[in-house]
Amino acid sequence: MESALVGFVVSFAVSALPGGWIIRLLQRVGARQTVSEDAPVQHAAKQGTPTMGGLLILLGLTVTTLGYAAVNPGRVEPLALLSLTLAFGAIGFLDDYLKTTRGKNLGLTSRQKLAMQIVFAAGFMVWLRLTAIPDRTTQIAFGSWLALDFGAVYYLLGVLFIAGMSNAINLADGLDGLAGGISTLLALALAAAIRGGTEAQGMWLFAGAVSGGCAGFLWYNAHPAQVFMGDTGALALGAGLAGLAMLGKAEAAAQGIFLVPYAVALSVVIQVTAFKYRRRRYGLEYAKTHRVFRRTPLHHHFEELGWKETKIVLRFWLATALCAAVTLAILRMAR
Repeated sequence: MESALVGFVVSFAVSALPGGWIIRLLQRVGARQTVSEDAPVQHAAKQGTPTMGGLLILLGLTVTTLGYAAVNPGRVEPLALLSLTLAFGAIGFLDDYLKTTRGKNLGLTSRQKLAMQIVFAAGFMVWLRLTAIPDRTTQIAFGSWLALDFGAVYYLLGVLFIAGMSNAINLADGLDGLAGGISTLLALALAAAIRGGTEAQGMWLFAGAVSGGCAGFLWYNAHPAQVFMGDTGALALGAGLAGLAMLGKAEAAAQGIFLVPYAVALSVVIQVTAFKYRRRRYGLEYAKTHRVFRRTPLHHHFEELGWKETKIVLRFWLATALCAAVTLAILRMAR
């Protein structure tokens, strides 16, 4: 676990120290947030805030991981995780770039993003298949209580897991400090859930580097935010965390640890599904006035209820910490 601490400290420093300069650079090149018309009215004040701040996270993560790889040339797993994370970061960067150049909240279409996510996730799973370890790679276990080998189905589930988690973190990126704080806690919890052994050193370091990079970003993203993460960081973080759970053989534990971003994503699915059903059955006006949530994703529902932004963010952090603590406690008993 010492490697997780090293990863955190190095990544935090690399992300936080040049943060002010990078934010000014983003301002100069016109990388500014365009607030969606669907966002709560109070978000209008955030118009023009620099975005693509996820580059700070990716910078810390990249420098830390490459440094580890240089010292440990035989451990390729962190490099594979870094490649997956940067690939999804590239999707997010393209989406953010299109939004800033067009001057409105219109980047890649949902289908375009999903198609690229599936391609990159599938590429990672192909690598995982080529380097598969018998009786380990395709097995999902929760301590000594449960151990199932999914065989070839594992790789299909892996693609869905990576793409789904990427979108879940992206949906959670809607308030100052929300996605960054949640991801910091998720990475730390995964570090605690990863099975021990020599091969785990790289996974622990990667987890620490993700957490440290997010913490360094939070230095500037805490309310009132000086910079936003953008899809550049959100899509990358979700994919990296999912890949980390798989390589660290913490897939089962991750399902409990990830409950908060899952809830955020599920709120959107429920809202859209219910709206389409009610529009088809009762008409558009009925569907508009009979929504399940006042607004989605879930954190915006609480904004509409009158909660302050800082209160929502803190409670989502606490909920994430609670889910992680309960999951890790159960995992400890299972071992």
